[in-house]
Amino acid sequence: MDESKNITLKVNSKLHDEYRELCKKDGWIVSRQFEKLMEEELKNKGRKK
Repeated sequence: MDESKNITLKVNSKLHDEYRELCKKDGWIVSRQFEKLMEEELKNKGRKK
């Protein structure tokens, strides 16, 4: 298993609350969704192996 790292993000409060509710409703984990977004961006920019 890969090592994980705690990070702090500053995001719009309303946006975060709405997204957190969506994740809760769909059984997602907010941090995993963010990881997937980062992975996709790296892939799209050709920086991920």
